[in-house]
Amino acid sequence: MSTSPSPATPLPRPDTFKAGLTPKRHPRQVENDEYSAFVRRILRAYARRVGDGEVEALALMVGLADELDTAIAEAVRGLRDRGYSWAEIGARLGITRQAAQQRWGQL
Repeated sequence: MSTSPSPATPLPRPDTFKAGLTPKRHPRQVENDEYSAFVRRILRAYARRVGDGEVEALALMVGLADELDTAIAEAVRGLRDRGYSWAEIGARLGITRQAAQQRWGQL
C-alpha cells in the first residue's frame, strides 16, 4: 500500500505571502478632470449619432439626462456624508447653500 498522497489530494504549500515584503498597493486613481472630459466626448459623439438620423435613440438620450441627475444627487449625498457643508457644495455649483439644500437636501 502506497503512502503517497493521491492526485486529488492537494499537497500542503508553504505560505507564499510575506506581509513585510509585499508593498501596499494603492488603487489606481483616475483624475476627475480627465474622466469628465472622457464622459463629455462620449456624450457629444452620441449626440452626433442621434443627430445624424437615429431618431429612436433620442428617448434614450433623455434617459441619460435622468441618470445624470441621479448621479449628481448621489455625489452630493456622498459629499454630505463626508462632512461637506451645503455652503461648500453650493459654492462649487455657483448656487446658494439654500438652493443646494432645497434641490438635494430631501434625498
